[in-house]
Amino acid sequence: MPSSKTQKDSNSSNKARCMHASRLPEYRLPFGARPEASDVEIFFDCFKEASNVTFCYTYGLYTFSYHEEPMHSLSGSGRYYVDLMLPSEASLLFYWFRFNVPGDLEDLPDGFKKFADNDSGEMAPQITLYYGAGMDTPDGEGTLYTEPPRVGANEDKYPYAFQITVYNKDFKTPDFLKGAMMYQIFPDRFSRDSSFDYEKMAGTDDRKERIYHKDWNEDVDTKGKPETGYLACDFYGGSLKGIEEKLDYLKELGINVLYLNPIFEARSSHRYDTADYLNVDPILGGTSAFMSLQNACREKGIKIILDGVFSHTGADSRYFNKFDRYDGVGAYKAFNEGCESRYRTWYNFFRNQDGSVGYDSWWGFPDLPNINEDDLAYRRFIFGKDGVVDTWTSRGASGFRLDVSDELPDSFIRQMRKTIKEKTEGEGAVIGEVWEDASNKCSYGSYRDFMLGNTHDSVMGYTFRHILLDFLCGYIDADIADTRFEGFRERYPQEAYYAMMNLVSSHDVPRIMTMLSRPEDTDDRDIQRGFKVDAKYYNVVSSLARMAFAFQTCYIGASCVYYGDEILMEGYKDPFNRRTYPWNRLDKKQQDSLAYFRRIARIRTENGCLRTGYYKTLMAEGGTFAFVRYLKEGRDAFGKETSGSRAVVFVMNRSDKPVYVDVSENYGDFACAASKDDGVIHPLSEQFILGGILGGTRKVGIKPFGTAFLLF
Repeated sequence: MPSSKTQKDSNSSNKARCMHASRLPEYRLPFGARPEASDVEIFFDCFKEASNVTFCYTYGLYTFSYHEEPMHSLSGSGRYYVDLMLPSEASLLFYWFRFNVPGDLEDLPDGFKKFADNDSGEMAPQITLYYGAGMDTPDGEGTLYTEPPRVGANEDKYPYAFQITVYNKDFKTPDFLKGAMMYQIFPDRFSRDSSFDYEKMAGTDDRKERIYHKDWNEDVDTKGKPETGYLACDFYGGSLKGIEEKLDYLKELGINVLYLNPIFEARSSHRYDTADYLNVDPILGGTSAFMSLQNACREKGIKIILDGVFSHTGADSRYFNKFDRYDGVGAYKAFNEGCESRYRTWYNFFRNQDGSVGYDSWWGFPDLPNINEDDLAYRRFIFGKDGVVDTWTSRGASGFRLDVSDELPDSFIRQMRKTIKEKTEGEGAVIGEVWEDASNKCSYGSYRDFMLGNTHDSVMGYTFRHILLDFLCGYIDADIADTRFEGFRERYPQEAYYAMMNLVSSHDVPRIMTMLSRPEDTDDRDIQRGFKVDAKYYNVVSSLARMAFAFQTCYIGASCVYYGDEILMEGYKDPFNRRTYPWNRLDKKQQDSLAYFRRIARIRTENGCLRTGYYKTLMAEGGTFAFVRYLKEGRDAFGKETSGSRAVVFVMNRSDKPVYVDVSENYGDFACAASKDDGVIHPLSEQFILGGILGGTRKVGIKPFGTAFLLF
């Protein structure tokens, strides 16, 4: 927790006389992350009595260089200025302000006045103060501190510094990813194909630990076989052909990007224990099934992103081959028996005190031996001719989602990006599994090169999910949610922010319906299995889930739907968030939800401003959140012409009471404000898609837990 002696509450006079707000153009221009070697103007309002007003900054990535620059006074009014040329290499730049003021300055907030270092009781003639970033403050407003900010990778980063992300000037993300409609599929659980044969599925492999479900609607296994215990080896027979047969269903949801959890051959049903990087698991239909799916997707304008697990393999793989299931000598046998294997140097082995073989493994799981990603033989296998990237991009894949990105060396991800771009004429995507702020992520004792234009195009939107769920659950109000979203928009390069994989559910977290019902936090799988949304809260929870999708669809970034969320599937932690899709068993509420999803998706696909348009928050008060996505003279935020409405205003009402707002437009300037009570009872809008009034104002009544879309 911040120490009370460091940060003090700023009173109104302090805010008026000492101010820097990093997201306002009167304090920092241009906005947000900037390309290397570009210029940024920075302004700071300080006490008129201040002296030695200094701009302090440090920049770098793996190592940092600290510097100071005296600020220029503007007209002696207490306003100061510095024109900063950013570093010539992609990096992080942190800054704050330092100044001296009289210790008895009347306008100093309570607690900042300082007595002299003697027993006289007199005020100190001069004190040194610092102005750094605040937390959850509007417009990125800062606050006073008595100590300088800490920004070291291994430090407790308090007091906070302001941040400028300095990215590679040539950074560009694939156009198909910006504003995409994505759909994530856990392949074994989405759909069997029409020619499914249970006996054929059960006969594809002789692994004794596997469990094969005849009944598609049977619940997931959590026990395993008595002789093995739980190993996530239960299979339902979902296949790539089954996905192909449902492509029309996906197109009705507006989907143009398909993200598949691992499809490579593996022992388990989750397939994060890769056994063969170059071939599709036979249960999924083999590599020929992928080629058929890819061809069908191409005809329908859908790109495929594959899940790449490169930090570890399976122990039961042709590379490690611990159980001698595959032909040839694997790394385990090579170390244990002293023979040779081309894969031996991929792994780190040692002998335990009892003489048994030990090896580094992912989080201590012996079934997942760690890869040494710096091994050049392994890198050749991944990045070289006929290697993993070459093979799958030549088969039509449009990129990879990298499992546990922060456990891969930055140099490995840079090589991944370089190789994918070379193989796809610049249009392939690299998406990272990063759970925190990717712009200043620290791991293994260092800041990471994650959002500087050298590695990822995008990362999974777990921070997006966290903010949105906090708002919908009522833990924070709209003003705080907006401040946090705007903070990420400030720190991420625009090319990346418009490609963020914004999600509300995934294979690694509980589904949104479950989260919105605020379940008991437990690891007891029997409790998790039986958890269902309480019938008396179902309507509210399902309405909040639809609001989440509506927000996700209208907000900046690629909107990613986890299979089944569109029909309000429930499910706690793994494996209950990986249940089968209940084809032909949808109840009335699920059918209604599906119809809603399809209609909202159509708004996005028909209006380019919702994919790549400009963004502006219009209202963020209590449970009401409103923003506009718009074009400027028919062009989007990247200067490209796009079709559809010139603007869409989105308004959501989280509260259990109706909300009335006035939405207005005046020469391209949009506004939304709470309606004044004019004594007239206005009806609530029965339709959630409305027409805006150019050059005028429309009063909109929004139902409890409802949304409205105004198209201009």
